[in-house]
Amino acid sequence: MTVLPPTPISSLFEPKPAATSTPGNTLGKDAFLKLLVAQLKYQDPTAPTDSAQFMAQTAQFTQVEKLEEIAAAVTQSLTAQSVFGVSAMVGRTVSWLNADGTELSGVVHAASFTAAGPYLTVADGTQVAMGDITSVRATPANPQ
Repeated sequence: MTVLPPTPISSLFEPKPAATSTPGNTLGKDAFLKLLVAQLKYQDPTAPTDSAQFMAQTAQFTQVEKLEEIAAAVTQSLTAQSVFGVSAMVGRTVSWLNADGTELSGVVHAASFTAAGPYLTVADGTQVAMGDITSVRATPANPQ
């Protein structure tokens, strides 16, 4: 059983810094802005950039910014859904597969949030990753 350090829920909702570079051959907003400034800086003064073309580039830059904002909002929304989903498991009986393939079950007593993702703590202290859960059932009011 590996015990992972908990992560405060508030840190899950903090805005993440925008990446300054993106993998592959795509351009992020910083690279796009640098290209636009370089184009303006080195353009021929006798034949400046067409204003329609400049406006189109500016509009593209705005779209990139807005798409990054939407992506951040979607990520935050998914994180909130995960927090609510995991917290709703407290008090329920869950089943999961052990490392050797046997099915175990237990009543969830706590939920924690780590850098590796959400974990549930069952009655015997075992921490189970949310992704390992195979079933969820209501816990009887008076178990015997």
